[in-house]
Amino acid sequence: MLRKIIRKLSPARLIVTAYLIGVIVITGLLMLPISWKPGVRLSFIDALFTAVSAVSVTGLTTVSTGDTFSVFGASVLIFAFQFGGIGIMTLGSFYWFLLGENIGLLERKLIMIDQNRNQLSGLVHLMRLVLLLTLSIELLATITFAVYFYSSGYSDTFGHAIFNSLFHSISAFTNAGFDLFGDSLLRYTDDYFVQSLTMMLIVLGAVGFPVLAEVVEWARGKNKRFRFSLFTKVTMVTHAILIVLGFFAIWLTEIGNSFAGMPLHQQMMNSLFASVTSRSAGLTTIDVSSLHQASLLLISVLMFIGASPSSMGGGVRTTTIAVIASVMVSFARGDKETRMFGRSISKDDVYKSFVFFAMSVLLLIVGIFAVLMAEEHRYDLSAVLFEVASAFGTCGLSTGITGALHDSAKITLILLMFIGRIGMFLFFSLFTSGKKKPDIKYIEEKLIIG
Repeated sequence: MLRKIIRKLSPARLIVTAYLIGVIVITGLLMLPISWKPGVRLSFIDALFTAVSAVSVTGLTTVSTGDTFSVFGASVLIFAFQFGGIGIMTLGSFYWFLLGENIGLLERKLIMIDQNRNQLSGLVHLMRLVLLLTLSIELLATITFAVYFYSSGYSDTFGHAIFNSLFHSISAFTNAGFDLFGDSLLRYTDDYFVQSLTMMLIVLGAVGFPVLAEVVEWARGKNKRFRFSLFTKVTMVTHAILIVLGFFAIWLTEIGNSFAGMPLHQQMMNSLFASVTSRSAGLTTIDVSSLHQASLLLISVLMFIGASPSSMGGGVRTTTIAVIASVMVSFARGDKETRMFGRSISKDDVYKSFVFFAMSVLLLIVGIFAVLMAEEHRYDLSAVLFEVASAFGTCGLSTGITGALHDSAKITLILLMFIGRIGMFLFFSLFTSGKKKPDIKYIEEKLIIG
């Protein structure tokens, strides 16, 4: 019976259903009294909001994670980070690997859609590599943080240091943005070791698994004719450009504002961390509510762009922005083809980039409108824009208004976080029938544009 239902669903709907079931299970676990600290109560809407935020690896919270959840509750969140970060099909692959089962065509199709890939070949190898890299990076980071937290006096016991380090490492690598410290990373605003290692984890989780796979293959040096794919080149360059531009823009904007009185090196480090984390992570070393309006707008744009495809982050994605920027440059030059790194970009990719971007902007506008209507003039446009962009980009940064929002506004953010997690490609796939349409070509006629 179950197999019949599964086969009737399209792969896209099957994956979305799996994520919805995951959200329901996580919500149910967070509603259990064992998940709370003594004397704490959690409403259903707050449990649902936390579950969606954890599964979508966003980091927006309506309650304080460290003050609300027990060790069991925090462990549930750790599982949710992994579930949402590396993807349901990656965890499914891990299960199949343990049982020694073969991964069939249906499973490969599901992996392809979940990881936003365009071909079936190499998926099983990619899943093995993703699992190995994820566990290795998180284990190494946990050990490093645990030793540092304990030796530096940040944790009273080594056991406490290990659990905090495990939670923080997974939260940073999956770009979840949750913390047990109660103030994100404000207490580490002058601790450059914690900041540097955290930024490294954020970037590794945000650049995308295909990029990491190619970097590993390049580092091995076994293939003498190896060359990076266009996807990796575009992703890495776009990611680096956005980090550098964000770094300088935030520093120049805040040098006379929230950074006033700080040493230059601390200003630089905080600016760099803000630029890195605003892409998808949500952890912060500065008080976001104290930032200049221009910085809030800039960070909103960075959150909207988000991370790379097939990564831990959400947003409209770096490759989408790179293609749109290249099309604009080509149009300005009078070129009929869009080229990047000596390769022509397919018309289909150009078309999808503009459609996904336009629909993302529309979702952002609808989200802002819904929250403004729900809040009835309690918050200004910049704060609402920031919150909505953070939800859609699965970033998690906030000016501090999340917990005070009305339930209807929280539901709006829940929907945006979920859509941001599954991505625009999977979101569009929900509304397609999958049936092949007749290839009909109509008479072409010119319009006046612009």
